[in-house]
Amino acid sequence: MIDVIGAGLPRTGTTSLKAALERLGFAPCHHMQDIAAHPERAQRWRQTLNGPVDWTGVLRGYRAAVDWPSAHFWRPLAQAYPDAKVILTVRDPHAWYASLRDTVFALLHDPGAAPAEFQPVATGMRPLLDHIWRDAFGTTPADPMPEESHAVEMFRRHTADVTGALPADRVLIYETGQGWEPLCDFLGVPVPDEPYPRLNDRQAALSRLREPR
Repeated sequence: MIDVIGAGLPRTGTTSLKAALERLGFAPCHHMQDIAAHPERAQRWRQTLNGPVDWTGVLRGYRAAVDWPSAHFWRPLAQAYPDAKVILTVRDPHAWYASLRDTVFALLHDPGAAPAEFQPVATGMRPLLDHIWRDAFGTTPADPMPEESHAVEMFRRHTADVTGALPADRVLIYETGQGWEPLCDFLGVPVPDEPYPRLNDRQAALSRLREPR
């Protein structure tokens, strides 16, 4: 049963949110990293290209889901799990664009240059990732990166779509750096006595991309 749905786009702190949700008891939390760690689970997602989708089967064993591919399907997931809370992670859209361009797009545009652990995602998830990218930007990862103005407009439209489609008390707009308090208040859980996770920021992601193959 999914209790928390992450609707935020990649590079909006989704890796940190995954760790935070798991620390708060919403474990395990699905993230693209899970497919890299368990390549056989890519098979579950293939049905989303053709439908109808059995979301219970796709996210079997998880209590939460963030990042692509699940974040792309926030709307049907919100319908399938009407009691689940929705967290929309956001950040400055121009900073987001630079991070997306230098990490996610770089990996999808040239999957052969990806770290070894990303290869299962680049291969097993490629048709779905192409579909998601096309839905988001109107292009494919094989094309040049969309212009910044176009991507920023998409980011803002996505935020408006999520907040406009769901009741205000069901959605938390969460910005990187806000810490535990708004998240814990929204989910109705105690605040941990430890720093909020800060994982896979742009510099860390770039360092991994630049490691010798």
